[in-house]
Amino acid sequence: MAENDAMPTLPKKCGPYISSVTSRGMNLVIRGIVLFFIGVFLALVLNLLQIQRNVTLFPPDVITSIFSSAWWVPPCCGTASAVIGLLYPCMDRHLGEPHKFKREWSSVMRCVAVFVGINHASAKVDFANNIQLSLTLAALSIGLWWTFDRSRSGFGLGVGIAFLATLVSQLLVYNGVYQYTSPDFLYVRSWLPCIFFAGGITMGNIGRQLAMYECKVTAEKSHED
Repeated sequence: MAENDAMPTLPKKCGPYISSVTSRGMNLVIRGIVLFFIGVFLALVLNLLQIQRNVTLFPPDVITSIFSSAWWVPPCCGTASAVIGLLYPCMDRHLGEPHKFKREWSSVMRCVAVFVGINHASAKVDFANNIQLSLTLAALSIGLWWTFDRSRSGFGLGVGIAFLATLVSQLLVYNGVYQYTSPDFLYVRSWLPCIFFAGGITMGNIGRQLAMYECKVTAEKSHED
């Protein structure tokens, strides 16, 4: 009896608390991996389209991937997709504005389809000049946000992502990593920020949907307990 009395007793909440933290961290890692591979896949498909239409050109010595693109493009896009997809739900929680507009996978898939269509239009559709193309893609990108997002945080993050991604692209082209045909916005095409904006909104919606699924599973487990 004395030995049993001497043994320290752990609080009852210690176990569930540790389990909750561990599962939350694991879910975060899983969501990041899923977003990374989605970004890699979209980068391969969309970049192949741009190369086929001679919108982007890579030096021959860096054309090493299976889709005739630079090897570093898919991993960079995958990493950016993971960061964006995790950042959107985090900002929603931080600002206290839970995103509830069209929260179902069918809506997310339609958002992805519209994004691919916008990228396809940038490579396939011929306009009289780049200004008309840029204005059209800008309208389509804002329409994508209005149709599938409509949140202030989503719009703000999309603009920030477009600015940073365009700046990075300018630096890469300036250093000769790759180039754009007929650049009209310093070293890149003027419609490029529209593509980045639409891509940020799309990956943000995917990240939000994955986060909502995680919360749903956690709530179900808590209810069962």
